[in-house]
Amino acid sequence: MFTKILIANRGEIACRVIKTAKRLGIRTVAVYSDADEKALHVKLADEAVHIGASPSSASYLLGDRIIAAAKKTGAQAIHPGYGFLSENAEFAEACSDNNLVFIGPPTGAIEAMGSKSAAKSIMEKANVPLVPGYHGKDQDPKIIKQCADDMGYPVLLKAVAGGGGKGMRQVWSADEFEQALADAKRESKASFGNDDMLVEKYLTQPRHVEFQVFCDQHGNGVYLFERDCSVQRRHQKIIEEAPAPNMSDSLRTEMGETAVRAAQAIDYQGAGTVEFLLDVDGSFFFMEMNTRLQVEHPVTEMITGEDLVEWQLRVANGEALPKQQNELKINGHAFEARVYAEDPNNDFLPTTGALTTLITPQESDYVRIDTGVVEGDEVSPFYDPMIAKLVVWDRDRSSALARTASALRDYQISGVTTNLNFLYDLASSKAFVNAELDTGFIEKHSDDLFNPVKVDLTQLLSQAACYLTLCVIEKAESDPWGSRSAWRMNQKDIYSYDLVVGDELHNVVLERSTNNTFLISVGDSVVEASASLNGSSLTATLEGHKQSVTVAKQDDGYAVFGQLGASVFSVAEPDCGESDKADTSKEFTAPMNGTIVDVLVSANDNVTKGQVLVIMEAMKMQHTMRASSDGTVSELYCAAGDLVDGGTILLAFAADQDEAEKGNDA
Repeated sequence: MFTKILIANRGEIACRVIKTAKRLGIRTVAVYSDADEKALHVKLADEAVHIGASPSSASYLLGDRIIAAAKKTGAQAIHPGYGFLSENAEFAEACSDNNLVFIGPPTGAIEAMGSKSAAKSIMEKANVPLVPGYHGKDQDPKIIKQCADDMGYPVLLKAVAGGGGKGMRQVWSADEFEQALADAKRESKASFGNDDMLVEKYLTQPRHVEFQVFCDQHGNGVYLFERDCSVQRRHQKIIEEAPAPNMSDSLRTEMGETAVRAAQAIDYQGAGTVEFLLDVDGSFFFMEMNTRLQVEHPVTEMITGEDLVEWQLRVANGEALPKQQNELKINGHAFEARVYAEDPNNDFLPTTGALTTLITPQESDYVRIDTGVVEGDEVSPFYDPMIAKLVVWDRDRSSALARTASALRDYQISGVTTNLNFLYDLASSKAFVNAELDTGFIEKHSDDLFNPVKVDLTQLLSQAACYLTLCVIEKAESDPWGSRSAWRMNQKDIYSYDLVVGDELHNVVLERSTNNTFLISVGDSVVEASASLNGSSLTATLEGHKQSVTVAKQDDGYAVFGQLGASVFSVAEPDCGESDKADTSKEFTAPMNGTIVDVLVSANDNVTKGQVLVIMEAMKMQHTMRASSDGTVSELYCAAGDLVDGGTILLAFAADQDEAEKGNDA
């Protein structure tokens, strides 16, 4: 076995690989960028080497620097994790040229699956079922459109070199095709340096079911069963589970054996995932093969009891597979919920900032947390905004799902907007509980999933007033001269707060009696309360109902974590009169730190409603900014290639007079 490996990745997957390596007595080398100097994976590894600036293009994507780090530290092998260079055939070849073992498949297998078109040709010859479509080399838009017209709509455009939903567009009619093709090609070119496209028939109710396969250097191949990854946003997964619900033993065997056949058709070695679309009638079609370990591999580990990273290391070391097919069994059910710094109510737009609070569920035989961050770390604009993977196991699906929902409520994160409440609503929704799954799940059930946080306003404001008051009292007891206590001689001990929840301002008045009992006036309600504070933990009894919550300070207010998830309030600043703020409705600003990919207009250009103005990339996503109405680009402040901060004004836009008047009338 290897004695030292280098991990050419960061975050939770680097930490995950380090964990198995340590258990096997293998020393580890981490690599890091400027942004990751104090990251958890750097702290956990035995050694760490700096490889460049914060952008991945200046660090984690520079294979020569990673190979130099491996040689410098005496590592014998490189584990690529997923993303970055994990499916880069040139990097795998460079490892071999430098006498380093690439812990992944052979270069030929990566190349074979690197092109979606070539992969489908290989699969067709291996008798693996394919979705009808055009995968040809002739990229004449007329030919691609004719194929779409012949198949009938809807169709799906996909980048040949793509992944992660980039360069992918659903097209519902012939009228939409040309614009969708242009958008997909532009995104693909920016992301992969290749704008070749393929087009497939779009199945309207498919499930995304993938099989974990493993092959060794001795001709052995097995499948470690399946995962259902149907619940996605922007073609990226949110919650995965294993095994797939409502899967018969015969269909599982047929799909599993097909997956192994697909892997062996390209002389595969190591861990891989064969992804299928499973239609409602039980027919299934090859979609793609990922030649690496998947983000969702923990659910497979939970139901099989196998360590897939250990399998990777043993196969790369030339050993035979640890088990044969008849030795592998399914035990129980597992879910993985991806906890992201993103705003589900704003099209899942990623968010950045410091994790001022990060309290996780208690890990156990049932609950596992894979993460690369700790409290106080920064969610950077340079990388994927995943905070953690919450992985939960139990004896059956219903028990595992109930435990998942409970664990999501135990999570407490402040400092960034997260998808925790969305995940809870999803895991608790009737359709998900009943396993009514397909890849359009979120759109189909949006009314049940995109709900405002359930807030008992009187309760929240009362808890907030108790917390703020007890903080003042504690400060007075520790520093009586510097306190801002409400105590006045011969007067009642009264505190008044102007609190903001959402967009609404509320005046809350708290009258303190002895022993921290209070009368709280919230609007027309008067609440009898008692409360105690222990650090950030507030225990408040309101009208005889005792509850404990955690309160965390944020840059713009406070987060209260209770049984219904997180609620936010802030203390209003004194009103200094109406300010003359500039009208920014006519300015386009960057939603976050990122890079300008393309500017499609010039100053003084007349544009029409919906026209693309600027495309920027941030946190592995492209954001397209379109004109909200007919008008004129009055000023332009950015150019392709610019690095911009969130909030930076990119262009000034003047709506046509008619449009402006419509807005005023509204």
